[in-house]
Amino acid sequence: MSTIAVNAITDANAGNTTTINGVTPNSANVVGKNLVINGAMQIAQRGTSVTGQTTSGYKTCDRWTVVASSLNSNAFSCSQDSDAPAGFANSFKVEADTQLSLNSNSIFYVRQIIESQNLQHLAYGSASPKTITVSFWVKSNVVGDYTCSLFRADGSRTTGKAYSITSSNTWEYKTLTFVGDTSDPMGNDAEFGMHIAHFLATGTDQKSGTFTDGTWQNYNINNYATPNQVNFFNSSSNYWQITGVQLEVGESATEFEHRPYTTELALCERYYRRTGVIRFLTMGRFNQSTGQVYDWWVLSPAMRASPTATTDGNFKATSGYTGDLLVTLTDLKGIRLVSTNNASASQILYANEGELFIDAEL
Repeated sequence: MSTIAVNAITDANAGNTTTINGVTPNSANVVGKNLVINGAMQIAQRGTSVTGQTTSGYKTCDRWTVVASSLNSNAFSCSQDSDAPAGFANSFKVEADTQLSLNSNSIFYVRQIIESQNLQHLAYGSASPKTITVSFWVKSNVVGDYTCSLFRADGSRTTGKAYSITSSNTWEYKTLTFVGDTSDPMGNDAEFGMHIAHFLATGTDQKSGTFTDGTWQNYNINNYATPNQVNFFNSSSNYWQITGVQLEVGESATEFEHRPYTTELALCERYYRRTGVIRFLTMGRFNQSTGQVYDWWVLSPAMRASPTATTDGNFKATSGYTGDLLVTLTDLKGIRLVSTNNASASQILYANEGELFIDAEL
């Protein structure tokens, strides 16, 4: 076999990289460049909408969580929306349910947390950390300045940049580039590495200091948001939505990496999954001493960490016996299911109309 060792292969006409088997290699078709999971908001295992929310948590679209503090009751709603720019089918939408006068410590943002071990190639904490670029499509009826913030758990380091929504009710494409951080090496584990957050509203506490404006520094709540940050809650008719979120190595944004739906779902299921309704799941082991029936539910792909698991539904036996299902042991690759009540050795116990909710979120 022959090999060619050259610095570049260029097209004879325009000087651009030549095609290989009809494909032009470039950063837009590199697999795995997007460090964000579910950036196109395709996956919503928890449901497509929630209303009357006041607290933080994962609401609809997988891997995207809302952080809310010091807000009044029935403050906001979230949904996986079908309104999206060309090339996308869904967006994550937040709506204000109530007009609020913010407290000094009020805070409201949407974020995704990325595992440390998925960020090793950024070389943070070294002398030559990588520059990264965030790109996304955003739409709102609240024009003005918003904050996109990065926060690193290792060393409690933060930076942020402002972006402006200039046209009401219009999808706008934004790109923001952040230099790398030379301080505090990134842990190589399955824990909190860095989050990317979009601020929609903050009290005076978060914008009373010196805004980082792209410079990494030790975390200080006073420097978190741009001084001109809009108040998303100044009207109960306000909304904000986002899609096509990409975080990649480089000084400029490239075309969004569209992964197959099944690939995106599998990535999300590392953190959260629901089984759907279980019908006629035969429980194959019987404990002679207790009369309980149990089995092992295999988790594939494996979860990020040993999960918590809750259940919905019931057990039934051939004689009409009923009882609840308990999760008594969890592991990255499986959970043990046990019947609460006893069954006789002659009975066949099975789950009927039940469902499992399995959570290993960051």
